[in-house]
Amino acid sequence: MNNTIRLTAAQAMVRYIAAQKNAAGEPFIAGCWAIFGHGNVAGIGEALYHVRDVLPTWRGHNEQTMAHAAIAFAKQSRRKRAMAVTSSIGPGALNMVTAAALAHVNRLPVLLIPGDVFASRGPDPVLQQVEDFSDGTVSVNDCFKPVSRYFDRITRPEHLLTALPRAFRILTDPADCGPVTLAFCQDVQAEAYDYPESFFAPRVWPIRRSHPDPAEVKAVAALLAKAHAPVIVAGGGVHYSDAFHALNWFAETYKIPVVETQAGKSAMPWDHPLNLGPVGVTGAASANAICARADVVLGVGTRFQDFTTGSWSLFSKPGRKLISLNVNAYDAMKHGAMPLCADADAGLEALSQAMGERHFNAPDPALKADWFAKVDPLTDAPADSNALPTDMQVIGAVQRVALDNTVVICAAGTMPGELHKLWKAGNPGSYHMEYGFSTMGYEIAGAMGIKMAEPARDVICFTGDGTYMMANSELATAAMMGISFTVVITDNRGFGCINRLQIATGGAEFNNLLDHAVHAHPSSIDFAAHAAAMGASSVKVASISELQDALAERGDISGPYVIVIETDPYPSTEYGGTWWNVAVPEVSSRKQVNEARAAYDKSKTAQRAD
Repeated sequence: MNNTIRLTAAQAMVRYIAAQKNAAGEPFIAGCWAIFGHGNVAGIGEALYHVRDVLPTWRGHNEQTMAHAAIAFAKQSRRKRAMAVTSSIGPGALNMVTAAALAHVNRLPVLLIPGDVFASRGPDPVLQQVEDFSDGTVSVNDCFKPVSRYFDRITRPEHLLTALPRAFRILTDPADCGPVTLAFCQDVQAEAYDYPESFFAPRVWPIRRSHPDPAEVKAVAALLAKAHAPVIVAGGGVHYSDAFHALNWFAETYKIPVVETQAGKSAMPWDHPLNLGPVGVTGAASANAICARADVVLGVGTRFQDFTTGSWSLFSKPGRKLISLNVNAYDAMKHGAMPLCADADAGLEALSQAMGERHFNAPDPALKADWFAKVDPLTDAPADSNALPTDMQVIGAVQRVALDNTVVICAAGTMPGELHKLWKAGNPGSYHMEYGFSTMGYEIAGAMGIKMAEPARDVICFTGDGTYMMANSELATAAMMGISFTVVITDNRGFGCINRLQIATGGAEFNNLLDHAVHAHPSSIDFAAHAAAMGASSVKVASISELQDALAERGDISGPYVIVIETDPYPSTEYGGTWWNVAVPEVSSRKQVNEARAAYDKSKTAQRAD
């Protein structure tokens, strides 16, 4: 007969979470971010207090950005560890829905525990409850369902006995990995139950390495062996499976060029002869040229997002074949690809054994040399010290002071495209981009999460003034917790990236840059002063040389360090790239829109359905 222990449901949940380990023996859930409210303070809050020595609780300032920090932690940990995030019901819970979608799109583990309404319905409607007029079982937490890999509503204490193992199965499964939401009814949190003591025994959750089906290996190897000009598209799965050595060995053995997605960048050193650079809309001319003439495309750990494929216009060679090596069958079979459903490392190993002695022609080194000859000058310091610097020149300044252990982070706006093209990533994990969901507001919280995952890293965060205004509150959290990282704010006075897209599609400059918006008073935000008010060290610089000098001091500064520099919102790297499907109006009174539509119709003819 099993011995039992009487605990509240909330106490049982946190005790179980604290007992779950990864293969290295570390707690899989490193800690819990929490903003307490009436829906979780009495139950979950009391429970977390008692386990604070083994499951630390951190207080954030916004539920969404707390979750961003947790997700960045998991990404930088290559999904080997994760964090939990708890909120009250109502607006606190809904603030986390965007973060859940971010984690879902990027296949990243995070355990979300929003408080919920009373299971008993005694006080209905409780404070912050949204009532559905036709369904009494609905609460705001149902909004998590389409953006969660696993969703459960805890309406009885014993539900935890099945819900928690299911949750950790998802969090640690490479194929199904993503956000888990446990909507925890607030009265149930406080209810006691006699739980089996065995439920709380420490458990190790090893990361499963899925090996491919021999028939799929044989079919893929046969197709690849017949290729004349294959290319490998390296995605985020290379990082999560630690397949760096396997990728390099496979490419070198068969002389196959490699191109990198945003998630895959840094899978190979930037200066490796077979690394042709970034691919797609924000790609290098060298990489895109290789892809355009490839007859077989081997995707490794990529979900073939439209920025990678140029909205499926890039891989344009007639008769080209697509192979997708992916741990998830959904991703492995996209767009009629021949699937190789497996862990990236195991899949490459199996494929190499089946390939035999086949070798291909190495890419022309002139492709890569020509690319860098064009773009390297863009990152140089400006000759005119009075001109506003470009984003490319800011990247150059950061690159020149980067260390071997530097990791750069970004998520949305101008910088992701420029960094994808221009940043020279030397080692795995040195490039952290959230571009699956391209979520404005991820950057500062994400930088904090990276530093918590790898404290020895030199973390530099790129963010624009628009993104900073959306979500800067975790800068105060980092200052209070003494977490050190550097933030470079490029102030171009608005949403410069979308303003350029607006112009490119024929639109008039409207409602993006602050100068083009309707305001009674001009904007004059002092970002350095604002950051300092939240506890960060900060400085505003007037030139690229001053930026480099300020960056050189970051090693002597404890806590978050913010450097502000004004930049020109208009220039971008004109080289490289490929078409992206942004629908242009068919009719307009603007000549520019009609011209853009004609160009759009012409470009769209290259888009493939297969």
